[in-house]
Amino acid sequence: MQTNTPSRNPIRLTRRGRFALATLGAVVAGTAVAVPLLLMGDEEEPRPDALVVPAGWRAGQVYAAIDKILELPAGTTEKSLAKADLKLPDEAEGNPEGYLFPDTYPLPENATPQKLLARMVDKANKTFNGAPVAAGAQRNAMNVYQTVTVASIVQAEAATKADMGKVARVVFNRLERGMPLQMNSTVDYALNRTKARATPADTGIDSPYNSYQRMGLPPTPIDNPGEDAVRAAINPTPGDWLYFVTVRPGDTRFTADLAEHQRNVAEAEAERKRAAETSAQPSPG
Repeated sequence: MQTNTPSRNPIRLTRRGRFALATLGAVVAGTAVAVPLLLMGDEEEPRPDALVVPAGWRAGQVYAAIDKILELPAGTTEKSLAKADLKLPDEAEGNPEGYLFPDTYPLPENATPQKLLARMVDKANKTFNGAPVAAGAQRNAMNVYQTVTVASIVQAEAATKADMGKVARVVFNRLERGMPLQMNSTVDYALNRTKARATPADTGIDSPYNSYQRMGLPPTPIDNPGEDAVRAAINPTPGDWLYFVTVRPGDTRFTADLAEHQRNVAEAEAERKRAAETSAQPSPG
């Protein structure tokens, strides 16, 4: 909530004025604290004029960013959802995850959480309900909401833009074969954490987002995907891949062969171990 307060014009002192105040402060003990404050100035930093929502942020991250940029108590934006009247698809059941579209949003003086969220959802609807996405969803035998959910997994799982189409193809290939998706990103979402490696214990969690134990797509998107991920979800790269793992930065390996995938996973684990040992070594000198 914005409140209007009278503007305050800060006192600007000339060099001679600052010298006079400093001299007076040295003589009069009662002003010893006030003088340095005047010399330092008390101008508040201006509020940013725009909110940037990166691709892949979850709804919770968007809420926190709005609270911070509008200088509101933590939790204010999330609490405002009930009265925000967002134009979400029926499948979302009021959950805006996936529909807080990544973009740069200007911040007018009368900005409120409800207005910002509504603009994000309106941008998402304009993008997702356009002909390319709607046609792509139909071509893949999905509705738009399911396509956004696939895009959110692609956004979370793909190490690079170039890998997005391949990750999308793995998702579709697994769905078509009746295989569980087994995506760490959905387990991380269930556990409310980011960029962690799921352990065997994690994959046993009782959650509709546990794609190791539950078949099909998770019930909602797991983040807010950007245009590249959405494009990959409607036009996945042709291929027969069923598995992928990032062995090292820039080296994500896709395969349809389980034995080959297991070798890739072993190499990835060895690479992580070497990296951990290197980082633990004291620096020379």
